[in-house]
Amino acid sequence: MSAEEPLFRVVRGVPTAEELAALVGAIIVRTRPAAAPTPTTTSVWARSARPASSGGWRTAGLPR
Repeated sequence: MSAEEPLFRVVRGVPTAEELAALVGAIIVRTRPAAAPTPTTTSVWARSARPASSGGWRTAGLPR
């Protein structure tokens, strides 16, 4: 494929510049490799809200 050849061509209809931009964006997104999901870690703020006892929330309100 030479540098002068288009990557795709419209064979029917007359798309607007916005429609072509949307098409190019969709093609680019579909051809990129999927990113690996990042591992989810519990934030310090979320961990601070959890009771430290082994009984969890059930025993959190009980006197020690």
